[in-house]
Amino acid sequence: MKRIFKKALAFFALFTVELLFIWTVFISCLLLFLFLAREILQGQEINFDMRAFAFADSLYNPAFDGFMKNITFFASRDFITGASLMLIFYFLFIRRHKWYSIKVPVIALGSISLNLILKFLFDRERPIIPHLVKSYGLSFPSGHAMISASFYGLLIYLVWVNVKNPLGRWALVVALALFILLIGFSRVYLHVHYASDVLAGFAAGLLWVIIAVYVLRRIERYSRRNIAPIVEEST
Repeated sequence: MKRIFKKALAFFALFTVELLFIWTVFISCLLLFLFLAREILQGQEINFDMRAFAFADSLYNPAFDGFMKNITFFASRDFITGASLMLIFYFLFIRRHKWYSIKVPVIALGSISLNLILKFLFDRERPIIPHLVKSYGLSFPSGHAMISASFYGLLIYLVWVNVKNPLGRWALVVALALFILLIGFSRVYLHVHYASDVLAGFAAGLLWVIIAVYVLRRIERYSRRNIAPIVEEST
């Protein structure tokens, strides 16, 4: 009995810590995005944008330039579309987890669509300094930052839920989180986005993945509890 009680207490403590962490991330991202959005709408110049460009320029060399161009590709629409299709195929035919196969396109495509809507609403032009790669469209929030935060944020969620080895789980989570940050920095380094665009993209992407995962999990639980029994009875 004591053993069961200890396991239950440990589970409750872990659940509480995870829930508190998620709420902290959610509220922080919401406040950050609202702050940046207000500054952009008021036409305020954000000082750290220029400082971020200066720092990025101080790191310039041809080898690092090529590295940043390769990194930024991993949040391009072409790559995310291909990676999403591969994940959908994996969860449909190999892992056979239909709800994961639904979460991938909902979060990936939803992030792209939401980013286009936000860009249209804020209508911020890209930096006027010379771009190191081809770019088009509006600037706020950064599409690469938002898509990377949502897509790789989903991968972090999948790793956290499915990888049982604590060391392996944390190693993958930290690696994915650093990769997200590196993609965001590449957009500033390549002069195609302000740092505020990138931060807003991170915030919006994380908000989207948290909301989408929460809603889809609720739908999944509802379908298992209410729809599946009806289907089984009818057959």
